[in-house]
Amino acid sequence: MSRRPTSSLAACVWVPLFPLRCEEARHEGLSAYPTALLAPDTTRKLWQVSPLARHAGVKPGMTVSQAIGLCPTLRLIEPDPVHYDERFSHLLSALSEVSPVVEPGELGLAYVGTDGLEGIFGSPGKILEAIRRTVGQSDGRTVRLGWGFGKFVAWVAASRSKPDEAVIVPVGSERKFLASQPIAVLPLDTDIHRRLRQLNIRTLGALAAIPEAAVTAQFGDVGKRLWRLAASRIAEPVAGRVTLEPIVVALTFFTPVSERELLVHSLEQLIARALNHPRRIGWRVHAVRLRADLEGGDVSENAGRGAACCAPTNRSWLVNVILKDPTADGDRIAAPLKVRLDQSPPTGAVERLVLEFTAFAPGTAELQLFARDAAAAARAGQQRALHHAAREVRMRVKRANLYHVIEVQPWSRLPERRYALIDYEP
Repeated sequence: MSRRPTSSLAACVWVPLFPLRCEEARHEGLSAYPTALLAPDTTRKLWQVSPLARHAGVKPGMTVSQAIGLCPTLRLIEPDPVHYDERFSHLLSALSEVSPVVEPGELGLAYVGTDGLEGIFGSPGKILEAIRRTVGQSDGRTVRLGWGFGKFVAWVAASRSKPDEAVIVPVGSERKFLASQPIAVLPLDTDIHRRLRQLNIRTLGALAAIPEAAVTAQFGDVGKRLWRLAASRIAEPVAGRVTLEPIVVALTFFTPVSERELLVHSLEQLIARALNHPRRIGWRVHAVRLRADLEGGDVSENAGRGAACCAPTNRSWLVNVILKDPTADGDRIAAPLKVRLDQSPPTGAVERLVLEFTAFAPGTAELQLFARDAAAAARAGQQRALHHAAREVRMRVKRANLYHVIEVQPWSRLPERRYALIDYEP
């Protein structure tokens, strides 16, 4: 695997309330009403709230009934995490047209490395204008842009900007710029934020004025890093992504299912199938994504008590897992996914389950040896032949869907539950 490219000069691209903006793009006129996005793990609480709803007193984390009591005209939206993930991927792809060094953050937040772009676009202002033109087709009204030396300075600059402008921090003036910023721009947890405010430390300048040793003694290594960020002693570079083709396997159910046992059994079969993929041989899995298309239905019983619901859209469920230790063992890959199924299960019956291996680490010497043996080469050749045959079938019959049948619930008396269709992807 190639080394990740880096850049010290950074542009921050931030779309606040990104999932809610995605829904506003899908529902014409929705931005004119107070709206709230339901939490992905439960339909009883709110996840994101529009500015109009906040003006009426609605806040994230409220229950649906509390929010409706404050704002009877509130419009509730069911979450579609898969759609938000796809839209964010499109945003990252658009940014890669400006710079080869793009690092994703949380949904709606990305960093663009700008080292060397002066010779193409010119000044930092012109670089940011090129970024705005690239993302402006879909997010131009809501995107915030900032530029500076290191990711943290660029992020603070973006958080201070407005949709129609960009904040640029010249190199060498970082500490002066950061001094007046509130401590909320730091990556703080609730407890540290509360303790800093009790000490009457409300700006980065006030934090940087305290000796580093005193902050470290009070808050440990976390406090040491926060102090160095506030004092502009460290500047984390943008680390670009190494684009890898993921391994994707899917299972389509004849009838939607919600039983945990069946979902776990299906997950284990998908993992086994993905591990047997020829491109996985010789590599360990480092990151896994599990997503599900959910059956449509009512938002919740509480949602009907006065709140309006938008037109039905696709419902989905999404889990991303980074394995602490990359592995090729199916049980170790399945373990964190099963935990997520228990802690925050899908909020509806599953129609389609998709598993993706999205990041890999080099295998051990033994795995690399097996990857080069004759049997592996023969399997790869058979896979290529199947791929060409499947493509020929699609061209002749003008259909893209090829499936094969597997047994998933052998104890059921209903054939449609006993078997499931798996996408045939050689």
